[in-house]
Amino acid sequence: MVIPALAFAGALLCAWLLPGEIRVVREHLAGFPDADTTTHWLRPVVLAALCFLPAIGACFYALGGELDRYIARSFLSIFCICLGSLMMIWLLIDLSDKVGDLQGAENMLASLIAVYSTHAPAVLLLLLPYGLLLSLLYCLSQLSASREIIAMIQSGRGIVRITLPLVIAGIICTIFGMGLNYQWAPIAEGRKDEVMANAKGEVAQEATRVLFNNAPKRRLWMIGAFPHDYQKGAPLKFIEITTSNAQNQIETRLSADSASWDRETRRWTFENATIGTHHDGGPPEFEKINGPLIVDSFEETPMQLIKPGLSAEHLGIPDLSSWLKSRAEGLNFADPAPYRTEWHYRWAMPFTCLVSVMLAVPLAVNFSRRGPAGSIALAVGFSAIMLLISTIVLAFGHAGDMPPVMAAWLPNLAFFGFGVYLFKQRIHGRPLFKRSRKTQSA
Repeated sequence: MVIPALAFAGALLCAWLLPGEIRVVREHLAGFPDADTTTHWLRPVVLAALCFLPAIGACFYALGGELDRYIARSFLSIFCICLGSLMMIWLLIDLSDKVGDLQGAENMLASLIAVYSTHAPAVLLLLLPYGLLLSLLYCLSQLSASREIIAMIQSGRGIVRITLPLVIAGIICTIFGMGLNYQWAPIAEGRKDEVMANAKGEVAQEATRVLFNNAPKRRLWMIGAFPHDYQKGAPLKFIEITTSNAQNQIETRLSADSASWDRETRRWTFENATIGTHHDGGPPEFEKINGPLIVDSFEETPMQLIKPGLSAEHLGIPDLSSWLKSRAEGLNFADPAPYRTEWHYRWAMPFTCLVSVMLAVPLAVNFSRRGPAGSIALAVGFSAIMLLISTIVLAFGHAGDMPPVMAAWLPNLAFFGFGVYLFKQRIHGRPLFKRSRKTQSA
């Protein structure tokens, strides 16, 4: 009855979440007509797949034998404890900072719930590989210490077959991470400051100090602030538009306190505007405009202007694809290296779960009388090194000093290959670090 119950729960969750997600996609595509339609409409599909993922995992559990289900149960109980403990530790550490920031909020408890419910997908994706690693190390070390692994081998099963349920668990965690990283985890990280600002009664800004260069039209936009509801017609603040000629000499400069764009007429309205006209060999002439200034010759939209101000780390796959699509159409408004790197990293990052399985399984399975402390320390050390290398190569990718694909995938591929080597050594019963031991004995 577990599988039908989980499938029914997934259907209820879909019925609750999908209408809102479809509405958000429609509103986004209406506000961003140049967005990548395909990737945005995949958001409800990915969300539905996440809702039914527990039922799919239960199907794998039901298809396994008695020994597979025993190993899966041993792992799942420890996994829930490890992941829950990591989340509680993170919550207590972060809560000590948030309480001080939200002291001026009208309802602190409601504000804290809003902040952490919004940030939950990003936290879960961050802690998932480490919870998986710690639970695998504990589960397999306990099975090794009680000689259950040896008993399973003597019954005719190899290491690969024994640990197959754990590898499947790593694959399911990887798929779950890919679903979260498609859209909801990155934007949750970006919305944290917005929710905090709303809780404190401050005006949330979507982006500040944005520079947009429309090279074909020789117009340079400088926008001081984008309000959060700019898509609904809220005016942009502190605008300066510089127009130059073919010789890159300034012709006009328009400054205004605010600017709003009409979706129907596609006209810009500038408030408290000043126009400066520049002449060769003479000082510029400034004209103060009395009343609103309406301009219908500017083809830029607020949705285009904000693109250089969007942080690549806080965009999901649909928004990154839309950004790169606009960049490919000839609008040279920002350096594309961070956005290309983050696009590949959205797919590469969840594979850290599978890499954790490949590192933990051969190091945690132990046939000797020695305790597993040394192997567990090595697994944790390798994970820390992988995290450090990933941070470094991502920085190189953002700077354009490394190809985006390499910057996103290199740490996972390198440590996955290392994990395959350790697995091979463990399968054949060889010492994991045979060469280093020979060197030490010499």
